[in-house]
Amino acid sequence: MTDSALAAPTPSFLPLYQQIKDLLTRSLQSGEWKPGEAIPSEIELAARFKVSQGTVRKAIDELATENLLVRRQGKGTFVATHAEENTQYRFLRLKPDEGVAPGMQRRLLDCRRMRAPMDVARALELKGGEAAVQLRRLLLSDGRPVVLDDIWLPGNLFKGLTAEKLGGYRGPMYSLFETEFGVRMIRAEEKIRAVPAGPEEAAILDLPEGAPLLSVERLSFTYGDKPVELRRGLYNTATHHYRNELN
Repeated sequence: MTDSALAAPTPSFLPLYQQIKDLLTRSLQSGEWKPGEAIPSEIELAARFKVSQGTVRKAIDELATENLLVRRQGKGTFVATHAEENTQYRFLRLKPDEGVAPGMQRRLLDCRRMRAPMDVARALELKGGEAAVQLRRLLLSDGRPVVLDDIWLPGNLFKGLTAEKLGGYRGPMYSLFETEFGVRMIRAEEKIRAVPAGPEEAAILDLPEGAPLLSVERLSFTYGDKPVELRRGLYNTATHHYRNELN
């Protein structure tokens, strides 16, 4: 087999490196290599797929750009994980107005399993009547409430997720999802708007009713563009701001 052919069925009109990228993504999705584990070397993968090392390198470069893989100088290439310090808050764009962002403290307010409301079911592509897990939690900075999150997860993917399990886990929530439930968040879409704080939200965030908040609705996806989390957050931006980098 040469660089012009592959054993696995893939669209022939795709560039070869893209076909290799798709095959590597399938291996990641199937769990052949777990989050945090090293993948085979470029030489080994080139032999496996019977293509050039340069073709494999280009495929890996794209997966690294998409944060699915991480290159470590002198150590190899690893499956990206939300447990790594530099990716724990990859989807959280809230930064303090001054100084370096400290790690946020978490406070779980609620965890329940229930029938998914219609809008949640539609966003998560659940069938009518399917269960969802709803989490409500507070993120605090230096002990002050900053973010109130309402999180919805597909019930069939998160069987066994309880308040006790969440409360006993000290790492990032997405890392728990990876290790305990085999669900990895790889990309997200957000909608942002300004809203006034209602009575309940104002009380939880220790703000006057009507105070301005940033409403951030995030839909997170795993492999195959499957939606696996709907998160509706209310951000207090009195001492923080939403920061993004645009290319």
